[in-house]
Amino acid sequence: MAEVALDAVRRELREFPAAARELSVPLAVPYLDEPPTPLHFYRDWVCPNRPCVIRNALRHWPALQKWSLPYLRATVGSTEVSVAITPDGYADAVRADRFVMPAERRLSLSCVLDVLEGRAQHPGVLYVQKQCSNLPTELPQLLPDLEPHVPWASEALGKMPDAVNFWLGEAAAVTSLHKDHYENLYCVVSGEKHFLLHPPSDRPFIPYELYTPATYQLTEEGSFKMVDEEAMEKVPWIPLDPLAPDLARYPSYSQAQALHCTVRAGEMLYLPALWFHHVQQSHGCIAVNFWYDMEYDLKYSYFQLLDSLTKASGLD
Repeated sequence: MAEVALDAVRRELREFPAAARELSVPLAVPYLDEPPTPLHFYRDWVCPNRPCVIRNALRHWPALQKWSLPYLRATVGSTEVSVAITPDGYADAVRADRFVMPAERRLSLSCVLDVLEGRAQHPGVLYVQKQCSNLPTELPQLLPDLEPHVPWASEALGKMPDAVNFWLGEAAAVTSLHKDHYENLYCVVSGEKHFLLHPPSDRPFIPYELYTPATYQLTEEGSFKMVDEEAMEKVPWIPLDPLAPDLARYPSYSQAQALHCTVRAGEMLYLPALWFHHVQQSHGCIAVNFWYDMEYDLKYSYFQLLDSLTKASGLD
C-alpha cells in the first residue's frame, strides 16, 4: 500500500512541471523595449516569477559608453581585486565527486586585463566574480559610472539591493547550474552573456547530490590540486551539465525544458528568485548585477515543499 502511494506521489511530481509550464512559464524569455514601471514590473514579472530581458535599461549609465578593457586599465588597473582561478573555468561545481570552489588570489586588475588581452599568461582560467558586493568594496572608483541600484526595481520590491557585483572574465569561465534566493537584475555593459534557464517547477527533473566540499589550490609550479574542506558540511549541488547531460545517469532531465537567452551590452535580465541558471559569456565580458533579497512568502514555501517531496520520493 505504501509503495502504491509513493508511486502516485512520484507520478504527480513528474506531471507537475508540464502543468506549471502550461499555466505560467513562457516558451521563450520575453523582451521588453524599455524598463517597466514599478507597478508593471511587480505585477507582470515579480509576482508571476517570470524572467524577461529589458532593452534600453542602461542607456543613461556612463558605463555603457565608457567601460572597455582599456578604460578599466586606466581607471582601476592598479587596484587589487579578488580573482577566482580554476583549471577548467568551472568554479563552485562538481568535479571528481567533490563540490569544488575556486582558488582565490588577490591580483591587480591590470594583471587580469593582461591575460584577457593576450599580453600575459596565467595558470588556469581567471574570473572576477566575488559576489559579496565586490563593486562598491573593491572597485569604488567605478561607482560614478552607474546607478547604485535600479530605481524602478527598488520601488517595486520595497527594498535596496543586498549586493552589487562586478563580473569580468574569460570565455572559458562558466557558471554551473544552480539557483539563488535573490531577485537578480543582471546588466551586461560590454560583450554578452548566454543564460540557460529552468523554472523552479522543473525541480523534479533536476538532480541534486551531496558532495564533500573542496577548494582548488594553485601550486608555485602553476598546477592545481584539490584540497578537501574537512570542517565543512556536505554541500547539495547539481551534478549535471545541462550542455552535455548524462541522460543515462539522469534520465529524468530529458523531460526538463530549458529556456535560452543571450543578454547583450545595454540589456538587463530579470532573473527571478529560485530559477535555475547556467551562464556562459563572451571573452572579456563586463557585467554588473544587483541582488535583491527575495520575499520568503508562500511561493518560497511551495517551492520548499516541491523540493522536499522530490527528495523524499527518491526522484533525485
